[in-house]
Amino acid sequence: MTAHLIHPREALHLGLTSVTLPACDHYAGSERFIRKALELQQQKNGAFDLTIDLEDGAPVGHEQEQLEMAVTLLHEAAHIPGRRGVRIHPIDHSFAHEEIKLCVTKAADQFSYLTLPKANSCADVARAWEQIKAATKQKTLTKLHVLIETPGALHDLWEIAAHPGVAVLDFGLMDFISAHGGAISADNMRSPGQFQHHLIVRTKSAIVEAAVAHAKVAAHNVCVDLSSPDRAAEDARIARQQFGFLRMWSIHPSQIDPIIQAMRPSEAEVGEAGEILTQAQEQQWAPISVHGRLHDRGSYRYYWSVLERAVGLGVDIDTGIKSRFFPAS
Repeated sequence: MTAHLIHPREALHLGLTSVTLPACDHYAGSERFIRKALELQQQKNGAFDLTIDLEDGAPVGHEQEQLEMAVTLLHEAAHIPGRRGVRIHPIDHSFAHEEIKLCVTKAADQFSYLTLPKANSCADVARAWEQIKAATKQKTLTKLHVLIETPGALHDLWEIAAHPGVAVLDFGLMDFISAHGGAISADNMRSPGQFQHHLIVRTKSAIVEAAVAHAKVAAHNVCVDLSSPDRAAEDARIARQQFGFLRMWSIHPSQIDPIIQAMRPSEAEVGEAGEILTQAQEQQWAPISVHGRLHDRGSYRYYWSVLERAVGLGVDIDTGIKSRFFPAS
């Protein structure tokens, strides 16, 4: 009699499960660049998120025009697959409340998140969240992506990560360096310095740890070298493999595909995960040896996360593995 095959979700006693979001978050501020990004979202079937930038994207004094343009484009893009969000001004900016109110009341069904920059504390996050709740009449509230780019936000990092309204912790490298008033040099706004300076390394590591602990997503900062997509790919590879980030910003269309590829599990990783989990399932999740290496439930949990992430990001996996572990997808 064939033994019942127990699914990993049942066998591995999984705790908090991280949400899988697109590996690239592309920022655009001008109408021309936003429209270009929307065309790419259509072509790539929503493979990346698009964040419309009302903060750094708006000329000073033209915040209202930028906001109205964003709402109009969100409505125009309703048929395009993928997720879109809006980066508002800092919560203590005079225009932030108007941005939250208009986005939520006029375009709530057209975007997935609001990105909050320059929070100085968890109290700032809570304040933004309360304004969202006051503006919306939906049962499902717009989620917040919070930029960790001030010493105050770093101090309150775990409290921010635990906030129920927060879905993503973004690292804002350039503003983080600027907020240190010369204690960190401008050379560290780019590679290799951004991966070497002790204060930055500590902060990136802390963001990932807090995100993982609360089943949130950590997003790595931009690559400022616009002339080299290969540099963006290498930054994404280091961010993923050495720091644990599973998502990264893009600020130029040429960076989108390199970031997505670098952040995805490789074919070799997915193949190894499928092989190990298949053998483990057939042995009722007891310890096994694969190619001379011991595996048990500790490693099974890791390989299961690889498969889940691969499926969530649309990576092609063996049809037999997919039908075995993801029959409904």
